[in-house]
Amino acid sequence: MNCIIVDDEPLAREVLESFVGRIDGLDLLASCDNAIKAFDILKKEKVDLIFLDIQMPKLNGIDFLKVLDPIPNVIFTTAYREYAIESYELNVVDYLLKPISFQRFLMAVNKAMNGGSKESEEQLTPIDELRSDAPYIFLKADRKMVKVYLKDILYIESLKDYVRIKLPQKDVISLQKISFLEQKLPEDCFIRIHRSFIVPIKKIEAFSNNVIEIGGTELPIGRNYKEKVLEVLNSDTSILG
Repeated sequence: MNCIIVDDEPLAREVLESFVGRIDGLDLLASCDNAIKAFDILKKEKVDLIFLDIQMPKLNGIDFLKVLDPIPNVIFTTAYREYAIESYELNVVDYLLKPISFQRFLMAVNKAMNGGSKESEEQLTPIDELRSDAPYIFLKADRKMVKVYLKDILYIESLKDYVRIKLPQKDVISLQKISFLEQKLPEDCFIRIHRSFIVPIKKIEAFSNNVIEIGGTELPIGRNYKEKVLEVLNSDTSILG
């Protein structure tokens, strides 16, 4: 399935590009920062699916969609809930609210590949199994490889050349850099809040501008991470959903 991304935000395009790259069966033809460029691509290439932002300069996503003929499969990607009703009147495949999790993205793509049906949501599998839907990782600890289920992780703490994986019943300490784990863990489920801490988003019980709370423990939000962390946590999309 050939697809294009249309979004004026560079970070949003990067996220979607990484998601597309993790799905076997999607071929990204172009990533455009406005609808006019996308229109030129559509005149030259066969496009099966468009990931389309709504609020864009020059021509917004809804007006762009209305001038297309024929209309490919469209998945709206937006930070605004108020367009949901209008988008479904336009018969789009799905409506994704930013920040978009990979799991939700995968569900939308499955619907597009099945003509809008949810019957075969397991048809697609991500290329990188570890980063997407693997339920566990193996870490070397106590001279053996220890299985750690992602759903059990409360937080990950850097101890110089080691990491401490905080679990409900025990700690697992492994000779590993926290930056390595940050790259391997699914980015839609875990977020780095400090140079010394990574946390699972769904386990966050409370937060302020400076700390988050998980399992009764307060962890600091680092100055260099604060903007991204607060953007995710203050999003309209429920992090507990």
